[in-house]
Amino acid sequence: MKKLIINGRFLTQRVTGVQRFALEFVKALDKLIEMDDISLKLQFVIMAPRDIITDIKLNYIEVIPVGKLKGHLWEQLELPFYSRGGLLVNLCNTGPLLKGKQIVTIHDAAVYSKPEGFTKMFVYWYKFLFRALSIIAHKIVTVSEFSKRELAHYCCIKPNKIRVVSEGWQHIQQIDADLDVFQKHNISPKQYILAVSSLNPNKNFQGIVKAIECLGDVETNIIIAGGTNPKVFSSSNGSLPNNVKYIGYVTDEELKALYEGAMGFIYPSFYEGFGLPPLEAMACGCPVIVSNAASLPEVCGDAALYVNPYSPEDIAEKIKLLLSDNKLRDELRRKGLERAKMFSWEKCAHETLKVIEEVLAK
Repeated sequence: MKKLIINGRFLTQRVTGVQRFALEFVKALDKLIEMDDISLKLQFVIMAPRDIITDIKLNYIEVIPVGKLKGHLWEQLELPFYSRGGLLVNLCNTGPLLKGKQIVTIHDAAVYSKPEGFTKMFVYWYKFLFRALSIIAHKIVTVSEFSKRELAHYCCIKPNKIRVVSEGWQHIQQIDADLDVFQKHNISPKQYILAVSSLNPNKNFQGIVKAIECLGDVETNIIIAGGTNPKVFSSSNGSLPNNVKYIGYVTDEELKALYEGAMGFIYPSFYEGFGLPPLEAMACGCPVIVSNAASLPEVCGDAALYVNPYSPEDIAEKIKLLLSDNKLRDELRRKGLERAKMFSWEKCAHETLKVIEEVLAK
């Protein structure tokens, strides 16, 4: 029986985009094993450092803590030893340089095209790592055709070595919305536009702030959720406008309630390898406004209003349009729910498994 080892370093990290991908992929793979006879051909294990912070319940894939080191040192020095004899699958942009037989998922090429969003040391390390892994790994997996083109260009990878495997949204469907979030933050459902993101400049929250100033006397609230510093959203007088409310970090349950209670969702990013939040919003029946850049048109199709992320005036105009047109909101809601059906974690696991089987067949 052939052994498949999944790099479980993501279990020691706070859950953001790439960790979400890894967690949901592994859960979907576990269900796939249950439905199919894959376990008769392959033995699946997750190898992780000992400082695990995310507890994951799986029926067919064992989580094995190994080694004494942490972080990059564990991944680069100990994982190659413990994964010897098997195919290693890396899901979160990194992988050991001393391991030959491996598959690496690289989500985007932002360190090349948008390096201003990261520290210099981070950029240097990941540029080197991506270039090296693109040579060492048997296959590279990425999450959109946009990212495939970016990686092929910047890392000089032949397109036939890169496979596109899209993300899913079912994790948001499987949780119960926490309606207490409305009372907790004094929010009135169906009377706000939602924005969710981080401090990374690529998310373009300054564009939202400037767009809010262009809205004038439009009567709506903007709810900003995420692990960001509220000073980023301060107006010239040093305080948030009256119609803008920054609520900071929210749980997945609270986020689902906010998606379902919003009149719309705004996501004007400059750069996205995939763009999971708009897909989550569409799956929750929330009309979305996204930028016309990077992978977002590929993900959202005809189910979104598009903006020029460099134009706060355009962002403001699309917000006004969405708020003023009930028929448009209903149409986007319907199209968004339909569009979301194209994506699933089960499909993600199926497509990745095809890549795994192809590599093992060599």
